[in-house]
This record gives sequence, C-alpha cells and structure tokens, in this order.
Amino acid sequence: MSRTPRHRDEPRAESITRARPGLSQDLRGRQRRYVTAMLVRTACVVVMALTWNRWPAVAVCALAGGVLIPYVAVVAAQAGWRQQRGVRPELARPVAETAPRVVLEPTLVLPPEQNTAA
Repeated sequence: MSRTPRHRDEPRAESITRARPGLSQDLRGRQRRYVTAMLVRTACVVVMALTWNRWPAVAVCALAGGVLIPYVAVVAAQAGWRQQRGVRPELARPVAETAPRVVLEPTLVLPPEQNTAA
C-alpha cells in the first residue's frame, strides 16, 4: 500500500460520526504537545543561563517560564482527551408502553377438606 502526502490545499473529509479519535492517536497528540512544551522550557533555561549577568530582567522572565511551563504542559496533556470528546448527544429515552389491562374473573378459594371420618 503506497502512501501519498496529504496536500494542505485539499479540504478535510467530513466526519459522519461523532466518534472520538482512537486512543493511540490521542496519546500521540498529547506526547507531541508535551515534548513541544519541554523544548520551549529547555530554551527558557538556556536563555536564562545566557542572559543572567547581562539582562537580569530577561533572565528572570525565562526562569519563570522554565518553572511554569512543566505544570502547564502536564495539565494540557492530561486535559487533551476530554477536550476532544465534545458534547454528548442525549440518549433517546424509551417510550413507556402501557400494557393492556386484563380483567381477571373472581375466584372462590375454599379451604382444604378435612377428613371427619371417625
């Protein structure tokens, strides 16, 4: 099976279901977001180290970014799956069908006969 590159000019196919993406696709997306955030954090730490003596204000901002980005990255990675779920359609409620009424005939219940032979 050959794969052709997807052209960005083509419109995306319409989805006919409300099914969410598979777990492996969701996990891959979360991993990409987390790695990207960690690369930005690494850049913040490098900028902080390079600018500490020359521009302390830039270094402090980079330090704040290096401290806050891991928290934001973890929260965003964990919340990604819930965001993709969307609004759940309300389930159809079953229509309660009334059972036809059955008229029972009255019956007479007699006590069991006692043997009175002596």
